[in-house]
Amino acid sequence: MSTNILFAIILGFLAGVFARSFLLLGYSVAGFAALLAAAAFVFAYIDEGKRKSLIIIAVALISFAGGISRMNSAVLVGDPILTSRIDEKVTIEGVVAEEPDVRESNIRISLHADNLVFAGTTTPVNAGILAIAPLNTVVKYGDRIRAKGTLRLPQAFEIGEGRQFNYPEYLAKDGIGYELAFAEVEKISGGHGNIIKESAIWIKQKFLEGLGLALVEPQAGLGGGLTVGDKRGLGKDLSDTFITVGLIHVVVLSGYNIMLVMNGAAKVFSRAPRLFRLFLSGFIAILFALMTGGASSSVRAAAMAMIGVIGRATGRLYLATRVLGIVALAMVMWNPFILAFDLGFQLSVLATLGLIWFTPIFSVRLQWITEKFALREIASSTLGTQLAVLPLLLYQNGQLPLFSLPANLLALIAVPSAMAASTIASIGGLVADALPALSGVEVLIAFPAYLLLTYIIEVAKFFASLPFASVGIGAFSAWWMFLAYAVMIGGLAFIKKRTAGG
Repeated sequence: MSTNILFAIILGFLAGVFARSFLLLGYSVAGFAALLAAAAFVFAYIDEGKRKSLIIIAVALISFAGGISRMNSAVLVGDPILTSRIDEKVTIEGVVAEEPDVRESNIRISLHADNLVFAGTTTPVNAGILAIAPLNTVVKYGDRIRAKGTLRLPQAFEIGEGRQFNYPEYLAKDGIGYELAFAEVEKISGGHGNIIKESAIWIKQKFLEGLGLALVEPQAGLGGGLTVGDKRGLGKDLSDTFITVGLIHVVVLSGYNIMLVMNGAAKVFSRAPRLFRLFLSGFIAILFALMTGGASSSVRAAAMAMIGVIGRATGRLYLATRVLGIVALAMVMWNPFILAFDLGFQLSVLATLGLIWFTPIFSVRLQWITEKFALREIASSTLGTQLAVLPLLLYQNGQLPLFSLPANLLALIAVPSAMAASTIASIGGLVADALPALSGVEVLIAFPAYLLLTYIIEVAKFFASLPFASVGIGAFSAWWMFLAYAVMIGGLAFIKKRTAGG
């Protein structure tokens, strides 16, 4: 009963947030759902035979109302002063709220604006603005800046095959409601950010600096992607290659990457007590979150990896599912936009469910694959996660990588070693740079990383070069995606029931 109540709370709340994300459901609808819940509670005490079912329904309805209300409270309300200056050239003052996002042609700066300077008058404002500035702009998290550019509202845009990207809602999840195009940025002062986040970003930047000193591109870029989720060094062509063969999850530091490191550490300390191994996994997760600059995506990946490792290490898959549900609920309560508009969050949750639910099923059926080099584990984990995320990925981008399994099998063998070697290479690069007497030593230290990273790149290039490496699928209704997941869940329930009966 308690488990059913927990999932009624989780699923009811998430359903409320999801429905309100696409439909204009006001507080009146939430109130009506709460009224239905009250009626269900009354009938629960009248009809003893249906009491449990009615209580669960009532809890789900109350949670649904809560989800609607939470999303309503989170909807961004534009600043009237800024809105009145749309499509005009203005000057904005504020603090850089996140690590600047460096792209191939520009740098994107998330800015918490507090002043609008227009026609010589400074007016207080309160809004999140994305300033798009030239590549030579030098700013960092926590800097107070002055940015001059054209103020505009974000617009949705086509991404091919009849698909549209809801860019305004994507930015809204980060509290951003405006864009400042063609921005000219001037730093006013620094040190206005959170000291812990500043320190985490500094660690990440020093790590990438060490990789750049020890390795050439694109190996340095791949090493940065594997270890701290930075894929800017790869370039568009190589990034597209990894997408084509279904390996892009390796580059963006998914929870799967972190889980591979956790599993490797657990094997090294296989004779240590289980509690020690779990604490070690937690330490690794926290370390990666800090190394990646404390970004929300890396924190999420670390949390999901931790859940997957605990579930598989303890064998208590239902417990892991409950923990995943609670973590997802807490994250959506904190920021309800991520449920419907953050693909990274959606993929993290689904991939973790794939590890928990589907990987054990594949592992039992892949006994013919050797356990050497963790091949069976990689194969079952890859199949489990890829199956879980496939309908969503096809709905979002329509790319079906036909050689994803062999590409992942061959590449993932090297990933844990490549991550460790990249870390050693980065340290070697920093030490050699600080001590001129050791100049040139970093090349030798980084050689294993270079070989491993080159191997992964060549695997991706080989499979991407094959005919029909990726098949494009046209846009389709979200209902087909939901039907695919319903079939998956039904198939999982059937297999578990047959296994339990046998």
